[in-house]
Amino acid sequence: MFLQGYLPSILEGAVLTLKLAGAALAVSVALGLIGAMFKMAPSRPLRLLAELYSTVVRGVPDLVWMFLLFFGVQMLLNDLCAAMAWPAPDIDPFVAGVLTLGFIFGAYMTETFRGAIMAVPKGQMEAGYAYGMGPLRVFFRITFPQMVRFALPSFSNNWLVLVKSTALVSVIGLNDVMYRADAAKSTTQEPFNVYMVVAGLFLAITTVSNLLLRALEKHYATGLKESEL
Repeated sequence: MFLQGYLPSILEGAVLTLKLAGAALAVSVALGLIGAMFKMAPSRPLRLLAELYSTVVRGVPDLVWMFLLFFGVQMLLNDLCAAMAWPAPDIDPFVAGVLTLGFIFGAYMTETFRGAIMAVPKGQMEAGYAYGMGPLRVFFRITFPQMVRFALPSFSNNWLVLVKSTALVSVIGLNDVMYRADAAKSTTQEPFNVYMVVAGLFLAITTVSNLLLRALEKHYATGLKESEL
């Protein structure tokens, strides 16, 4: 039997990996939009905070952040609960993975969205304000629909890297595709076959993602002149 019956388990791990990546993407997009708006805010402290976030997070390896945030926060909770005589909670690896990856890729999304917002002509936003729209309405009615086209290429790259980075979450005990693959490798003694299956699964996810994202790029480019693309 191929992989001694471990294939269904690895496929289940791949589904969990997809859920992890999707949830982390949602967190990163939210942080990225906030970070981009902070970077372009009139307030100097907000700009400095956003600059510090994007610079520090992008300058430290993802694996280091995974260990720092998972084990560091767990130790902090343990110490705090011990001081208050409370039982210390255990951090769920899935939640930790989502928040850590979202935190990391939020820094990359910050730069993606900032560049996309800057590419939208300022006159259109000023026209929105002139019509009496508030900042949020201008953003969602005028800025956001146009910035999507400029953000998609970099956004696509960030998503593909995020999907691959989910492999790091196995180090904190999440029962994802890499964790299950490691268990299958130890039992079957077929590391090449096991990791070839995992590589194929990640390749399938990224290939489908590429097709969908290219379709989105074409959709948002509809009606534009060739010189504007």
